[in-house]
Amino acid sequence: MLNSTTAERKREMERRLVPVTLDNYKPLREIVFESLREAILNAMLKPGERLMEIQLAEEMGVSRTPVREAIRKLELEGFVVMIPRKGAYVAGISVKDIADVFEIRTALESLAAGLAAERITEEELEQLERILVKIGECVTNKDLEQIIEIDTEFHDVLFKASRNERLVQIVSNLREQIQRFRTASLATPGRMKYAFEEHKKIVEAVSERNVELAQTLAREHIENAENSMLEVLNEGKELQK
Repeated sequence: MLNSTTAERKREMERRLVPVTLDNYKPLREIVFESLREAILNAMLKPGERLMEIQLAEEMGVSRTPVREAIRKLELEGFVVMIPRKGAYVAGISVKDIADVFEIRTALESLAAGLAAERITEEELEQLERILVKIGECVTNKDLEQIIEIDTEFHDVLFKASRNERLVQIVSNLREQIQRFRTASLATPGRMKYAFEEHKKIVEAVSERNVELAQTLAREHIENAENSMLEVLNEGKELQK
């Protein structure tokens, strides 16, 4: 019978990351970051698995420096946890984690959308309309990396438009966890398109100053994101109990 250390080494030998392909406009650290994040989302790198810089660098055909930088960014976004004197490990996600975060986010997003419908400026409405155009382009190009960034911007504008600084601060404290879940949810096949349609409806309700409808649409949007997240994890992935 294999001990835990031997079993871990065996799993590491079986798992191989694809060497990175250089991109003309992206820094190498970003390419490595995206590759590692995708490996985590696809469960090639599993929750609780230790991330060894040397091994990852060899598999991806790069030096340790971009791998180290990518791991730091993954930690900021909640994909990785650093354990003192032990190293970096893929962060685990349980159904309870998802339920807790989305329960809070649903309430906050609904509140923000309702307040935005009352307090948003014409300049912010114009900003949301421009963001929708960018999201549409990302959906067409299937650019997950860019749509995650723009989706974050969309929700940031709504929270700012709420004119409630305490609300913005609370969301900021949850940013890392929200970002990881946002990525996993948008990575679900077809989710980018549905999220785009949901965004458009929210902007329309806010622009019409329809508080109740804006709240309802925001709530449904986050609930759909949660369902997508669960779908991603349930497709052959082990959930912590």
